[in-house]
Amino acid sequence: MRHELHDPELQDAHVTVSEVRMSPDLKQATVFVAELGRDRIRPEVMKALIRACPHLTARLGREMDLKYGPRLRIVPDETFGEASKVETLLARELASLPPRDGEEDPQ
Repeated sequence: MRHELHDPELQDAHVTVSEVRMSPDLKQATVFVAELGRDRIRPEVMKALIRACPHLTARLGREMDLKYGPRLRIVPDETFGEASKVETLLARELASLPPRDGEEDPQ
């Protein structure tokens, strides 16, 4: 939806929707979002996305051919940041291990 949301806070933000969980009756959707290149989404970007919910709800209702669009609940997806931390910890531990027989030193 590039350039469809005319909020200054979203102009330079690169936001991705990582997951959407719909309620069984399709009336509510929990939308997990992350800002690319950051461990956490900036608060001003979250506020802008929440402000955009009425527009997004109307658009989803039209696209999904529903009488009413689902009520959106925007939630920051922190799994990318957590995965990055785990990867850093694993790399640090791997670097501290002595090389096994027949392998070169990873450093």
